Amino acid sequence: MRCLGASPTPSEVDKHLLWHKIDRRAELDFSTFLNIMYRQMQQEDPQQEIRTAMAMIDRQKKGFIPVSELRAKLTKMGEKLSEEEVDDLLKEAKVGPNGIIKYEDFIRRITIPVTD
Repeated sequence: MRCLGASPTPSEVDKHLLWHKIDRRAELDFSTFLNIMYRQMQQEDPQQEIRTAMAMIDRQKKGFIPVSELRAKLTKMGEKLSEEEVDDLLKEAKVGPNGIIKYEDFIRRITIPVTD
């Protein structure tokens, strides 16, 4: 699912399997996989998920956050990123001279579909 652009959490995968009454160790037929993939993609909105996370950092609701705080959250919470992964991600950000990122622009930049 991740190779096709979905980002299910382990609990979401469990819910899909439970919905289809499939054991974790069982094989999926392609039709069932497509159904699960469709349901997963319907519930995902990466821009909104990232916006919600950024808003939690932006306590004053000004539309920008300090890079240092974003880096700390990305390397210490949830699915932790390495320093190198954060560096790569921040290459997409327009960091202001005071170390601040306007996160709406950042969200648009990091969620643009990749073209081959």
